[in-house]
Amino acid sequence: MIRRIFPLAPLLLGASAAAQILIPLDSRPATRVLPALIAGLDGGEVQIPPADLLGNAQHGADPGALTAWLNAQPTDEPLIVALDTLAYGGLVQSRTSSLTVPEALARLQPVRAWQARTGQPVYAFITLPRAPDATNRARNLAVVREMLRWARDGVFKELHVTWDDALPGSPAPVEGAQLAQEAPANVRVYPGADEVLSMLVARALAPEERTVHIEYSDPAGARQVIKYEGIPLTQSAANHAQASSFRVVSGPADLTLFVYNGGDPRQAALRVSALLRRGPVAVADVAQVNLGNTRLWSDLATLRQHANLRALAAWGTPGNNLGTALAHARLALAGADPLRQDALLAREYANDVIYSAQVRAALRKAIPEAELNTPAGQAKLLELARAYFPLRMGLTYQLDGAALPWGRSFEWDFDLEGH
Repeated sequence: MIRRIFPLAPLLLGASAAAQILIPLDSRPATRVLPALIAGLDGGEVQIPPADLLGNAQHGADPGALTAWLNAQPTDEPLIVALDTLAYGGLVQSRTSSLTVPEALARLQPVRAWQARTGQPVYAFITLPRAPDATNRARNLAVVREMLRWARDGVFKELHVTWDDALPGSPAPVEGAQLAQEAPANVRVYPGADEVLSMLVARALAPEERTVHIEYSDPAGARQVIKYEGIPLTQSAANHAQASSFRVVSGPADLTLFVYNGGDPRQAALRVSALLRRGPVAVADVAQVNLGNTRLWSDLATLRQHANLRALAAWGTPGNNLGTALAHARLALAGADPLRQDALLAREYANDVIYSAQVRAALRKAIPEAELNTPAGQAKLLELARAYFPLRMGLTYQLDGAALPWGRSFEWDFDLEGH
């Protein structure tokens, strides 16, 4: 039997039943599609704005249109929201927006009003922008501090304050440390951005704490400070585990998170296979930024173990990968529909391994970046990607359409057909 596995079609089934409500950071598949698929693992509905209501690299989201969309949603489930989307139009716009503090706060008032009207919990996050792109850090910091006051007043069930791409010299880690001292108990402060909505989904839908044991392929290397976060990998993993409803333990646990951070990929694949014989495993491949290790994943596929994972991630920065793998795994442990779980693993593999580690480089070699957002660029994408299918997980998947939604090679969107 053929099953069409679209990014969101199985989830957006109408508004008659209870639904999770998500307002993503922007329209990228990693920030819009992936959190929705994680939220819908149990078979429930997810309400999420159409991509054209959200921001992209050229323009921000329309706060009026998003407010109207929010006010039309069901009122019997939590709201999980990226506050930068409403305040500034999205992550990109949060760095360069000319809005004043009062103007940004006015754009956030609909969230406060929604919580007061519905009485439902709000799980939210807001970012400290990356340097040197940010043009008005003082404004962003003032808005964040007001969100701390909202959290203290009970507007948010949880607020996560995160910082984006903290390269050496960024003031964000110092700002974050100061905010952590001021924050009430329902606020978490740590490095992160694109992965945070997925983790808030886990906090909202699976608040019961489960245990995780974290194992590294290179334990010594894990103690080194990692790029983009300014903290050791071990601390980043602990941050993301806690933000995804896990408690880190040193012994047996509900989940083992295997972090590939370098070393022999073949030995790493054998180790993952051994761990799977003991219990649930998720894999975060963080050895390179935005690039999965093809030998590791090829060996796991040969062993037929990639389909047995609770989650996998290799698409972004170390924090991106840790956060999305843990969030997916937490919802998988809570009880996932088997078909949706298999389809999500297939999507993760297709994106994180096939596209990020193989197709993207071939596409860049074949088509100049400036010409990707053309019919020729899109056609070449589909031609190159189809060479890597069928993809066998539990079902066998074919690629059924692909596009570059932001007109660049960094991310793609695609449909899979499973049978």
